[in-house]
Amino acid sequence: MTDTQTVPGVVLTDVAQQKVRSLLESEGRDDLSLRIAVQPGGCSGLRYQLYFDDRILDGDVTTEYDGVTVVTDKMSAPYLGGASIDFMDTIEKQGFTIDNPNAQGSCACGDSFH
Repeated sequence: MTDTQTVPGVVLTDVAQQKVRSLLESEGRDDLSLRIAVQPGGCSGLRYQLYFDDRILDGDVTTEYDGVTVVTDKMSAPYLGGASIDFMDTIEKQGFTIDNPNAQGSCACGDSFH
């Protein structure tokens, strides 16, 4: 892991790193970063956005994990410092999960927080 930031960033678990790398390989892309952002919305006030992005913007917080770059914009970074992204693949749930120590509460479905 190479840390290129001045504040704690988002932690990507080994399983999530492998899934991101697999998704990028299946798309034939090695120029994209995993961007996580916080946007107004959801039943608890804020919701996460997770998507691939080919841009690095001024003020972005970036962290490199063995070839996978995680990017957070400067407005979202305070809400996400120390958050952990994992990937679940079980019979009950499949997808990325976010464990955020900054969230004071979340909705029942877990898609938004405050």
